[in-house]
Amino acid sequence: MKKFLFDLFPLILFFVAFRLADSMYVATAVAIAASVAQFVWLKATKKTIEATHWINLTVIVLFGGATLVLQNDAFIKWKPTVLYWIFAVILLAGKWLFGRNLLQKVMGTQIELPANIWDKMNYSWSAFFIASGALNLYVAFSGQFTESQWVNFKVFGLMALLLVFVVAQSIWLSRHIKDSSDPS
Repeated sequence: MKKFLFDLFPLILFFVAFRLADSMYVATAVAIAASVAQFVWLKATKKTIEATHWINLTVIVLFGGATLVLQNDAFIKWKPTVLYWIFAVILLAGKWLFGRNLLQKVMGTQIELPANIWDKMNYSWSAFFIASGALNLYVAFSGQFTESQWVNFKVFGLMALLLVFVVAQSIWLSRHIKDSSDPS
């Protein structure tokens, strides 16, 4: 739980800064600063810096930086989509180009599943990331939502979608996990 909250730190500060300053640019600058500070803290405390930390830092600095330099909030609105689509590409490329299921590599020591279930899980996560990215684009750019509504969706809507997906995925996986105490 502590790691989860730590990973949400820049997002939470983005939301708070947006609400206090009512400015996408202030919120973006705060998110960049929080992400850099988080990374520096990981380095200083010699904690593990995961690939997701590198990817997130790169995307927030590039898209947040473009937002600030060009004074165009479209870049920061693209950030969640780009991040999710990068994750989808990594999962799919791992399987299609290298024949490796990266979810199995990461989680395989914690749960035992048949190979076809690992593949289905890999594809379902990829589909989730692609769909969430597309949904973000709709909320950000369709003209149906205000900037404030997009910020709420980015912070709470995407998080709720992720939570629902994880719960559904867990229920689905529970039917397929091999019981190590089962003699068969």
